[in-house]
Amino acid sequence: MPSRTQAFQPKNTFGESEGTMPKKNQKPDRDGVQWRKDRGAFYGSWTDLSGRRRKRKLEASTLTQARTLLAAEKMRVEKARTLGYVPPGDETFSEIIPRYLKHQKARLTAQAYERTRGIVETHLREAFGPMRLANFRKMNVQHYITKRCGEVSPASVVKEMNVLKHLFGLAVEWEIVPLNPCQGIKPPRVPAGRIRYLQPTELRAVLKACPDWLRPVIALLVSTGMRRGEVLGLRWLDVDRLGNRILLPQTKNGEGRIVYLNRIACDALDSLPGGQTTDYVFSAQQGVTPEAVSMAFARACRTVGIADFRLHDLRHTAASWLRMQGADIHTVAQLLGHKDLRMAARYQHLSPAFLAEAVARLELAYQLPASAKASLTQSSEVSELQSV
Repeated sequence: MPSRTQAFQPKNTFGESEGTMPKKNQKPDRDGVQWRKDRGAFYGSWTDLSGRRRKRKLEASTLTQARTLLAAEKMRVEKARTLGYVPPGDETFSEIIPRYLKHQKARLTAQAYERTRGIVETHLREAFGPMRLANFRKMNVQHYITKRCGEVSPASVVKEMNVLKHLFGLAVEWEIVPLNPCQGIKPPRVPAGRIRYLQPTELRAVLKACPDWLRPVIALLVSTGMRRGEVLGLRWLDVDRLGNRILLPQTKNGEGRIVYLNRIACDALDSLPGGQTTDYVFSAQQGVTPEAVSMAFARACRTVGIADFRLHDLRHTAASWLRMQGADIHTVAQLLGHKDLRMAARYQHLSPAFLAEAVARLELAYQLPASAKASLTQSSEVSELQSV
């Protein structure tokens, strides 16, 4: 029989006797403060309103301060659980910008990050800098759209709105605001994309007017539909001559792409001196820079009398020729690296023969046996006689 002391021995939260170790499969409490020696900072861990695990660096110099900050985060979660939504914080738009840019820098290419940073720092901060995020309403966003539509093109306004909408989307995810004020607001309508392409005779005239160093660049642009940055950023290790293709590790939309080479593109690459695998195909040290390429191409166009044609229009030329040779919209979008099929839809009208052929195929669906056609014809003649 157990002694009186053993009978009344207290239990801990795991149901074990005081002083005994918990079971090995018992999961420890993950909430708490951790000192990251590798980063020299305190990190807090807690569960948010949606049940997701949150880990964040705590701006604290002592353990007591870190525990206080973590307790404040937990208090916000409990308050949100009681109210049924995340109460807005006191952060202003300017205060959230550094966190947003840090988030984007780790996820965008250098060029895309610079475009985003320019939009945030130049336009959005000027318009909304001192405003508290909690005070944002759809009316504020609509006023901004109206103002910017009178200053820049609709395409620029759409880009700025996409950044603003993404910033507020992250603010909702970070539990700074409960709702995204940009949600449901219609951006300005962007006109159809520019379509300007050269005829083969015009292209030959432009190539003849180009300097020797520029011709391989132009040949690759017009025969592959690649962008200027993609061509000038090529390294020899990206070129697979055995497979007649180029492997682009990262493009404008952040994804890789395979570019297939035709005879013109292969001849252009074979005309170059080559180099080490890590060398650029077109070296900036030899003066082949983006600005030099665009300016030299513009001079060549002026020389042969071709107006309103830019270097990027060679990409439109490649897509237009693909359509006129019978390539479907999905093929054009895949070869040019368009994530949105609407980008390639601008070339739809360049293949009227295939649209006519598609309509002609409807005849196959309505084909009838000869006897059925005869009866149909007779019935129509009878109805005409009766009407007379």
